[in-house]
Amino acid sequence: MDKATFMRRLRSERTLPKTAAPPPELFVREFARLAPTGEPILCIHPSSEISGTVRSALTARQEFPGADIRVLDTRVVAAPLATLVQLAVQMAAAGETVDVIEARLAGLIPRCRLYFLVATLEYLAKGGRIGGAQALLGSVLQIKPILTLRDGRVEVLERERTHKRALARLQELVLTQIPRDGSGHLCVMHADVPEQALALAEELRGPLNLPPLPIFDVPPAIVVHGGPGILGVSFFV
Repeated sequence: MDKATFMRRLRSERTLPKTAAPPPELFVREFARLAPTGEPILCIHPSSEISGTVRSALTARQEFPGADIRVLDTRVVAAPLATLVQLAVQMAAAGETVDVIEARLAGLIPRCRLYFLVATLEYLAKGGRIGGAQALLGSVLQIKPILTLRDGRVEVLERERTHKRALARLQELVLTQIPRDGSGHLCVMHADVPEQALALAEELRGPLNLPPLPIFDVPPAIVVHGGPGILGVSFFV
């Protein structure tokens, strides 16, 4: 089904669809294709705390003891993961070695900041990805939490009373934390709220004197757990 149909059904159906990490067999197939070239293989994957992708890659790697296969747990998901992949591609195209690329990405991982709002905590609770945000469930109607990824898990950063205040605080966090030299790789992400994402991007790029910001659609495998209405930012400090 297309994304619009998926979003419509996600909002209306009582039972959430399940997600699953790619099985080791898929990695074995790719490694078998790439390993004969003799080139190193760098796998850049979402946080092992909320996805089994890293585990599948590590399992498959055991089938190729003679290959240089490196599995990187980025400890993030969504937009910052995309940024790390894009940076790796750019560095490879510029002729950097796999050692340099891996080291630079590893250095960026602890500097990543990901902040996001959700329309409801219902999806995170049902999907089991709520982490330290579990304590919010009893007061979900009274607060609008700003969530983050901490040690690869979804945690509560702050609580606000209204969506407007939460959004203003989200912008303040970016403007006070991001480097002012353009090195922060700031981007915006959303799940089925493109107008809000565009407005947020415009609000942020002006004070920072940046070109138009990348705006990423949060993919269905993440929307299942966060729900429609996700609006967030990611950058590196």
